Amino acid sequence: MPDRPLRGDDARPIPQRGRPRAPRRAIEDEDDVYTVDTRGRRPAAARPATSRQTSPRPTQSRQQQTRQQPAREAQPRQKQGPPGRGQDTPPPVRTRPAPRRQAPPPRGRRPVAPPMDAGPPRRRRWGRLVLLVLALWLAFLVVTPFHAWNSVSRVEDAPAGDRPAETPGNTYLLVGSDARDDLTPAERKELGTGSAEGRRTDSIMLVHTPSGGGKSVIISIPRDSFVPIPRHGSNKINAAYAIGGPKLLVETIEQVTNLRIDGYLEIGFGGFAKVVNSLGGVDICVPFDMNDEFAHINLKKGCQVLDGKNALGFVRARHSDPRGDVGRADRQRQFLGAIMKGAATPSTVLNPFRYWSFTHTAAGAVGVGDDTSMKDAANILLAMRGASNDSTLSLTVPLQSVNYQTSAGSSVKWDTERAQALFTMLREDQPLEAPPTGTDGKPSGG
Repeated sequence: MPDRPLRGDDARPIPQRGRPRAPRRAIEDEDDVYTVDTRGRRPAAARPATSRQTSPRPTQSRQQQTRQQPAREAQPRQKQGPPGRGQDTPPPVRTRPAPRRQAPPPRGRRPVAPPMDAGPPRRRRWGRLVLLVLALWLAFLVVTPFHAWNSVSRVEDAPAGDRPAETPGNTYLLVGSDARDDLTPAERKELGTGSAEGRRTDSIMLVHTPSGGGKSVIISIPRDSFVPIPRHGSNKINAAYAIGGPKLLVETIEQVTNLRIDGYLEIGFGGFAKVVNSLGGVDICVPFDMNDEFAHINLKKGCQVLDGKNALGFVRARHSDPRGDVGRADRQRQFLGAIMKGAATPSTVLNPFRYWSFTHTAAGAVGVGDDTSMKDAANILLAMRGASNDSTLSLTVPLQSVNYQTSAGSSVKWDTERAQALFTMLREDQPLEAPPTGTDGKPSGG
């Protein structure tokens, strides 16, 4: 059957790859529906809306179409419109997909933005490490004194019989013992303490801390003060310690001053020297040349660092001091303030080995009363520290004579009127900013 010539408006769909070609049917009407297979292609909406005009195909025979079919299939596929209209759809253009929209946050919650000042991870790690070190250091500073407190020895200091009434403030008794029981023969020779037996005291101090603020007060009581001792007549006050130890000494002072003793702290020769050495020495200003063979020292006037041996001789010496026992009491208060000042310096607090050594050496060198708490000991130490910067009032009990002849030999006699005025102010917890005066206008302490 001969091939009929193709009409100008005749067209057929371009066969799809991989799918069988549908039989060609005659197109009777140009309004017939023309189906185009778009499976596997992008939607037409993603393609640009441009179009181009193509010239109508020339009429040709079926054989010519068959020869030209491979070439036509090699060309880019184009979407064709309905037959006879002479327009082709432009080739598809790849476009980027639209960005995916994020879901809005749930109602009632606001999105949390990342911190603007967050540094690099390495900087944050260093910051956390520094905070950890500081926390551990603070814990060490707090825990060390509590650990050292467990090594203090207890002393029976509660006196027998009636005691004075409690006062608003707190009054403590601080004693420096010259007992040599805990010293070896080599230590006695090095420190120059001699070999005397028994227990005596070279320093007796009252430490008063007011309840309503104000200055604390440290009052030195000369060891040769002639006072009545319960059940033992009148004698030098250090005899009470030699006869009955801390209990009789506390009872004697309570009866003489009518002040209730709220705590007791004692330190011996050997412990004193060890505490000074644990600090690496103490800065002290020697008021004059001191060459005292009894105290085993030869010190020149001026500020200097004293080790344990020279420090012990400095606070014990009285034969080289023109004021005798009174001058020694002043130097003892001066030196206690210097010790506490050295203990609070950064070279001690920031050095863990020295800080640990000082706290544990001090705790092992002192004896505290049965009812003396760690808070009481801290009040005593703070008052001692204040003696170095005048925040603590430092004085000696008012005296009338330092060469008072008694049955016990040359003794120290108090000025009874002014001494009782001082003790009354302490008992009534009156603030003291300066040594009080007696009826004659003279200071009650020096």
